[in-house]
Amino acid sequence: MGVYLLLLVGTTIAVTDAAETCAAWPACGGGSALPTTVAGTLVIGHRLAAVVVGLLVLAAGIAAWRSGRSRRVRAALGISMLCYPAQAALGAVVATTGASGTLSTAHLFVGMVIFGGLVAALAWTLEVETGHPSDAPVTDLDALSSPEAPPSSDAGRPTLPDAPVARFRAVSGAYLRLTKPRLMWLLCLVASAGMALAAGPTLEPRTVALTLLGGVLSIGASGTFNHVLERDVDRRMNRTSDRPLATDVVSVRNAVAFGCLLTVGSLVAFAAVNPLVAVLGFVAIVFYSVIYTLVLKPNTVQNTVIGGAAGALPALIGWAAVTGSVGLGGLVLATVIFLWTPAHFYNLALAYKDDYARGGFPMMPVVRGETETRKHILWWLGATLVGAGVLATWESLGWLYVLTTVVLGAAFLWAVVRLHVDRTESAAFRAFHASNAYLGALLLAVVVDTLAL
Repeated sequence: MGVYLLLLVGTTIAVTDAAETCAAWPACGGGSALPTTVAGTLVIGHRLAAVVVGLLVLAAGIAAWRSGRSRRVRAALGISMLCYPAQAALGAVVATTGASGTLSTAHLFVGMVIFGGLVAALAWTLEVETGHPSDAPVTDLDALSSPEAPPSSDAGRPTLPDAPVARFRAVSGAYLRLTKPRLMWLLCLVASAGMALAAGPTLEPRTVALTLLGGVLSIGASGTFNHVLERDVDRRMNRTSDRPLATDVVSVRNAVAFGCLLTVGSLVAFAAVNPLVAVLGFVAIVFYSVIYTLVLKPNTVQNTVIGGAAGALPALIGWAAVTGSVGLGGLVLATVIFLWTPAHFYNLALAYKDDYARGGFPMMPVVRGETETRKHILWWLGATLVGAGVLATWESLGWLYVLTTVVLGAAFLWAVVRLHVDRTESAAFRAFHASNAYLGALLLAVVVDTLAL
């Protein structure tokens, strides 16, 4: 995280031209004077931090060699150690000459290589130190406990209240569950960040309102169709056995009609923004409802990875709502969401490993075991942080964004490392909630930074 902090701070210094206040090396003025401005102090602080972090990288590399770590761990740390002096030299050239373009890009790239080497070394070390025979894939489904049956009447249907008002509340609550409301806040934040990146302070309230309305309705439609298509599987899983269609509180026919109504409503709201948004909204519904639910989820261990495109589409929808096109800024934001999804959802897959095995879903922990899944969580977290760094470079985001991705990223990393060490369901949920907190705060920072510019 020290290397990551240097990356983000260095990027922000470059895009805000703070380096011009101290365009000498190693200090300001003629190379030995102290800074006289806040920006100059920040530049010097960045250079001093680079020395401290460099010593930590060197210490980690020496420790790996002396303790006899595996060849791949030593190789990863060796690459980081060798790249660090080159990174420092590039930073000095960029700072003193004001170079941009190719040199600045190379400076960022080498920094990401250093960060990647450290993430790889950490992942491989934890894999060896925390792996356990009990983390193996699920091979004996008969050994799994049966799911708890949901509360039901003697006729096999759930008991609904007889009082009209209570009955209405129960049924309306069931329809609300069909829409998967817990997903809405985060996906609406994704769309909001896309709009804010595209428009900045000139964002129009009408565009925001219609886009978010369409987003809420499309998420509800996708969730409803998912309930319909997975109703039989839901009955076999503890986590989902009380869902409205699994317990027959809502009929299949009514759920399909409800989903279609939400789809039409979402497309009307999206079309009021522009046609491209309506097309992307329809693609999002079809992708989640059909491609992910029917094709990916039951058939491939990469379902979570490929399915991340469903969560990334709101970023493109938000960008297109403002610009009428799919721009590179929207694609970079969508890539961050795509990379974050496995690091987020694999934690839930670990917590409900047996449930997914009962449901017949080839989730990573079921097919490849928990040790491999925890390692992949760390891989994808590292990729997410790199993507967030690229977004900061691409869109010239401010200090709130930098602090958010560093501080919340560190908390997310801590939760993932604890997951490796503890190997418990509560640790998986802790990492899952940390992932939500990281992305939610990151998206809010994007909105605040861009609207404040």
